[in-house]
Amino acid sequence: MTMKLNGSEILIECLKEQGVDTVFGYPGGAVLNIYDALYKHQTEIRHILTSHEQGAAHAADGYARATGKVGVCIATSGPGATNLVTGIATAYMDSVPVVAITGNVGVPLLGKDSFQEVDIAGITMPITKHNFIVKDVTKLADTIRRAFLIAKSGRPGPVLVDITKDVTGSETEYTAQAPMKADTVSKPIDEEALRMAAALINASEKPMLFVGGGAVISGASAELKELVEKIDAPVCDSLMGKGAFDGRDSHYTGMLGMHGTKASNFAVTECDLLIAIGVRFSDRVFGNAKRFAPNAKLLHIDIDAAEINKNIMSHASVVGDAKEVLAHLNPLLHQAEHREWMKHVAELKESYPLSYHTDKLTGPFIIETLYRVTEGNAVVVTEVGQHQMWAVQYYKYKEPRTLLTSGGLGTMGYGLGASIGAKISSPDKTVVNIAGDGCFRMNMNEIATATRYNVPIVQMVFNNHVLGMVRQWQSLFYGQRYSYTTINDCVDYVKLAEAMGAKGYRVTKKEEVEPVLREAIELNIPVVIDFQLESDDKVWPMVAPGAAIEEAFTEEDL
Repeated sequence: MTMKLNGSEILIECLKEQGVDTVFGYPGGAVLNIYDALYKHQTEIRHILTSHEQGAAHAADGYARATGKVGVCIATSGPGATNLVTGIATAYMDSVPVVAITGNVGVPLLGKDSFQEVDIAGITMPITKHNFIVKDVTKLADTIRRAFLIAKSGRPGPVLVDITKDVTGSETEYTAQAPMKADTVSKPIDEEALRMAAALINASEKPMLFVGGGAVISGASAELKELVEKIDAPVCDSLMGKGAFDGRDSHYTGMLGMHGTKASNFAVTECDLLIAIGVRFSDRVFGNAKRFAPNAKLLHIDIDAAEINKNIMSHASVVGDAKEVLAHLNPLLHQAEHREWMKHVAELKESYPLSYHTDKLTGPFIIETLYRVTEGNAVVVTEVGQHQMWAVQYYKYKEPRTLLTSGGLGTMGYGLGASIGAKISSPDKTVVNIAGDGCFRMNMNEIATATRYNVPIVQMVFNNHVLGMVRQWQSLFYGQRYSYTTINDCVDYVKLAEAMGAKGYRVTKKEEVEPVLREAIELNIPVVIDFQLESDDKVWPMVAPGAAIEEAFTEEDL
């Protein structure tokens, strides 16, 4: 059926084609026509007005990570568009499918330093999979459709569509279309590469799996579990890989890298084959590239050929979607038992457990209590820093898409917006955002968004009155010169929460943690909990920057 519609109405119809039910945004002059169309279609597409455009970008990101669907955010031209940049870059680094829609000045005003004009396509070119500027209304529908297809195809990522204001008001014919199916791979899996991978695995006596975000994105958990049980190998993961493999399983050794477990770091150093699935080998993982996994051959499985041999050289590789590759690889593998190797790894886990001071209120204790209270079923969102590392060390993630965190960009201020997006996408799940006080104050205005729509998130603030992770580095590597990392001021987060319409709690003792968490979750309203922690607690283990991962040290080692 063909209809004559203006550009804004075409945009709404295209969003409906793609199954979009929620968008996050902030209105302005260049998108007034779009917002007028949203008003007319508010029963079909829910618009969440955030407190800041950055919050909208992070909310779209959290919505996408929690569901695997494409998240959508909208901003006006100029500063509205540039306020999306950090959120777009966050999604890009972690391969999150987001479509960001911005308005711009009319075509006759482009390039003339017009009011609130900025070249947002040029600005975001390095941090998007692709971006478009639409200057012709007849091309709008196809552009929106392409944007969604690109965002979710292959290795996902953000796409920006910049639409001039005259296009949003111009009319043309619109014909509805079914959304195009996204392809996970651009070409068939190489059979020879599969055979080589199988030969390496079948010959290995000390195999080890290293699992990353690609395994989460592809939904490869079942195939991954089959692989682990078939080859009887230990499993470690990256920050982004949490939940792809059950963190409660006996084969699991914990996270790898700078704040990974000693068991994982030592096992990777000793293994004879490292099977890396959907990882990009961040510097926070490998430490010293020349000394990483020195005894191992490396088999790298990834959907993005550009990741192969980018940071760490591989002996063999298979390019393709992790789920699809493992489905083809598993039948080629022999059933194996590696009793001595698994016994040794179990001894490493027993000899080097995670530990913390139990005589005071600490971040790890709070995380362990949260795990017990939620029975491991919460969607945990984090900001970036010490609290983030404690959240991945002490909470056991048994399913994918239950940890949402900024891994690649390390965005302070990410979590609150993302938790709102996650809770709106998954209303039946308990959603908590764990923040340090430094991170929380970056975008704490989004508490007003949560209360405006009664989005019942639990905002946990690990309030140690310092920028904890930066202070940790200053303490260990900068002679305890705490240059501008102390934020011990007069901000009262309980009063702040109440001023924004949320329930506020302050926790100062260990025995208060569990009852407050239980009550906060049961209230089913936006809650902020101010946990008062000491300033000098540190994340252990740690690998010094540039050191080999087997040189991980703890407080006891010092």
